[in-house]
Formats: sequence, C-alpha cells, structure tokens
Amino acid sequence: MSTLPKDAVLLTIDVQKGMDVFRDKYHRNNPDLERNIARLQQAWRESGRPLIHVQHVSKLPNSPLRPGQPGVEIKDEVRPLPGEPVVQKSVNSAFIGTTLEADLRRRGVTTLVMVGLQTNMCVSTTARMAGNLGFATYVVSDATATFDNTGPDGKRYGSELLHDVALADLHGEFATVVDTATILRQAQQEVA
Repeated sequence: MSTLPKDAVLLTIDVQKGMDVFRDKYHRNNPDLERNIARLQQAWRESGRPLIHVQHVSKLPNSPLRPGQPGVEIKDEVRPLPGEPVVQKSVNSAFIGTTLEADLRRRGVTTLVMVGLQTNMCVSTTARMAGNLGFATYVVSDATATFDNTGPDGKRYGSELLHDVALADLHGEFATVVDTATILRQAQQEVA
C-alpha cells in the first residue's frame, strides 16, 4: 500500500438502520462491520483526516431507506459527528446526482478509503467510478458487507461469496482492497 495522504477521505457508505431489515431476511456476512468502521472513523478523527458519510435516500415507496422512515437514519455506531458532511444519494453511486466529485476536486483530494454497505452494490459502484475518475481508491474488506441474493434463475448466492467476488473484481482494476488493520497502521504511521 502506498502512503496514505493526510487528506485521504474515509467514505462511509449506506450504513443505515433500514439495512437491518435485510439482515433479518437475508444473511449478512461480516458481523464486525460496524465495529471496524467505528475504529476507522476514530482513527480518522484523531489524525484530523476528513470523513464523508453517504446516506441512501430511496425514492421507492416501500423502501425502509426512504425519507420519513426511521430506517433512513445512519446507524448510531457510525453516525456523523457535527460538522462532518453527509452526501445523500438515490442511486448506487455516491457520485451520481451529488456534488461529491466537485467537492473532492475543490479540496484537492486524491485518495478515498471506502467502507460500508453493500460490497457488491453501492460500495462497488462508487469504487468503480472513483477509480475511473482517477482517485486512488481503497476498499476495506472487513469494513464492508453484503447480503445473500437470488439470481434470475432462482439460485441463491451466499453473502460471503458475493462479498469475496465483488472484492476480487475491484482489486487491481478499480481499487486496492485492504483490511482494517492495514489502514489503521498506515493512518498511525502518517500521524507519528
């Protein structure tokens, strides 16, 4: 892993209360997701690095992530502190229909570290776009998670498999996949 710049942004994607509805219906991998994200957020705050939170605001009438529903709220364990920006999106990519790219460019940010839900959906889509836009992009394997899913043929795919394949597809092409311990070591080295 290359040096982690002092202005590297920790982008926390869609860790919202409504996602627990899916966890109850479909198995979610990585029970340590929230704990690992909280550890990374603490390290970012202690080092003075910027954090940006992404919140999915669904337009679907029955979604637990639509405005006015308690599920749209970011989970308490990883909620933004006062002054930390929250980017609201209604599609898979945090770059579509938002000012995220313009805000990052204006600040001169070149590096993004991504965590959150779901590995194979919004995290992957945002990471792919970030890589294509020229950002040095890192996805933290044990600070991302997903749920079981069913293919068009009715076959059910387990969350662990979907998570692993999504990370494999991202690594080397769109992003560098690392774990929480690696990022924490890098963040601490830069502070010292």
